[in-house]
Amino acid sequence: MKTIFLSMLIFACCLQLSAQQACPVIPLPVQYTRAQGELVLNDNIRIEAKDPSLQPLATYLRNELQRTFNIVSPGKGTAKSPVIILQRIKKNDNVDAYTLKITSSAVVIAASGNEGVFNGITTFLQLAATAGTATPRRVGCWNISDAPHYAWRGFMLDESRFFFGKEKVKSILDWMAFYKLNRFHWHLTDAPGWRLEIKKYPLLTTVGGIGNHTDPKAPATFYTQDDIREIVAYAQERFIQVIPEIDMPGHASAANRAYPAFDGGGTEKYPSFTFNPGKEGTYQYLADILKETATLFPAGMIHLGGDEVSFGNKAWDADSGVAHLMKTKGFNNRKQVEDYFFQRMADTVFNLHNKVMAWDEVATATLPVNKSIVCWWRHDKPENLRLALEKGYAVVMCPRLPLYFDFIQDSTHKIGRRWRVGEFNTLKSVYDFSTGNVPAASGHEQQILGIQACLWSETISNPKRLDFLLFPRISALAEAAWTQPASRNFEQYIERLKPQMKLYEQDKLYFYDYFQPSRHVETGKPTDQKSFID
Repeated sequence: MKTIFLSMLIFACCLQLSAQQACPVIPLPVQYTRAQGELVLNDNIRIEAKDPSLQPLATYLRNELQRTFNIVSPGKGTAKSPVIILQRIKKNDNVDAYTLKITSSAVVIAASGNEGVFNGITTFLQLAATAGTATPRRVGCWNISDAPHYAWRGFMLDESRFFFGKEKVKSILDWMAFYKLNRFHWHLTDAPGWRLEIKKYPLLTTVGGIGNHTDPKAPATFYTQDDIREIVAYAQERFIQVIPEIDMPGHASAANRAYPAFDGGGTEKYPSFTFNPGKEGTYQYLADILKETATLFPAGMIHLGGDEVSFGNKAWDADSGVAHLMKTKGFNNRKQVEDYFFQRMADTVFNLHNKVMAWDEVATATLPVNKSIVCWWRHDKPENLRLALEKGYAVVMCPRLPLYFDFIQDSTHKIGRRWRVGEFNTLKSVYDFSTGNVPAASGHEQQILGIQACLWSETISNPKRLDFLLFPRISALAEAAWTQPASRNFEQYIERLKPQMKLYEQDKLYFYDYFQPSRHVETGKPTDQKSFID
């Protein structure tokens, strides 16, 4: 009798431990319980879409099963074979919310909309990916109910300073989808190079596309409009919106090399840095560019930059056109000219039925709050965040500390940026980021759309360097964006991160191994901190 009782007690304890087992998914779901049993994932698995609008998602899942797990013919099993069911449930206010139930005979992914179903698919694929490499793959049974903390879960890539190309961008989009990141901010124009084909102004790419941050004579590299359409479609299939950035009125050197008639000058350190706000033709020129840009990107928003204009706008003081503008408008300083310029270009974007995004310098301008989004990046200037929020703007949080991924992630690293007091962006600092720890955001939580990491490429001269800076911090970013701060636990996350290292290796990424730091060494040259624009 004692033996039977002891066996029952052990069984009950095992069930309790099983129910409490951490779900091996990044980002961590809101609610999850481990159920008994496993699903055998093999060629007999069927896929069933309960609504015709879910058919593209069924196709995506089928393709991913083939690509990732070499499941040759998913969807062709018999009626008795395990089935993956995609279905709609009654409306949920959160379009990203989903439920996932896995038993030994079926996987049921349900949501009110396609975004939620897609998120459920990515959770299932991650459970399968981390289930080991045995054939056939056995996926643990789970009951999951999930929804994100933030709607905006973003990543920005700078391709002006280093051009990565179509296949690398697609790989990044794949990993963004894997971690449920859904906004790809694409920095396509800046001083080193112009990377977006504009048919009306072909010299922007053939001349402005020459060079990069380390080699000003490198052959022109850029994306054709067909390339852009292909990448945007690829992102849309993964429910990722692509937001292009056409930086203005500063960071314009590449464009000014191509079309110097619209050059507003710069400084010795930053030559030809600005567009000319005192020349009427500048506004039409940029309007033409934005019109073509809007036709390529259906996200309904364009980022206009607006940052660091003061680095090169001193030349405006000697420009007769700017002097006339200031006199006519009654302006007293260059900042007023800058805001005037930005408001005019924002009106162009609004007329194209797009919203405007911009860096936090634009908080001083006057824009319609229902059509404008401010990206707060200067962590040392909380007053700009406060100003943007008090004026009613929606805000995306992307402070340099800890969300700039060109900053180093380990004290031993020599290549990359540190903040002036020696701070840098560790995996833990990314993971722990919360807007609740930013006093200037207090009381304005409803205006915070979400968070975004930014990867500037001054220190990047090859794709390996990109991998090293992005992985695994992209996973910490994902959990900071998706999971409520109260539910986060860095030590538990680290345990879930361990299987991800194998996935990075399988994808042939040159990642920073948090657990074996010497595994991949840094590539590139030690960084001169003075070479950066802050």
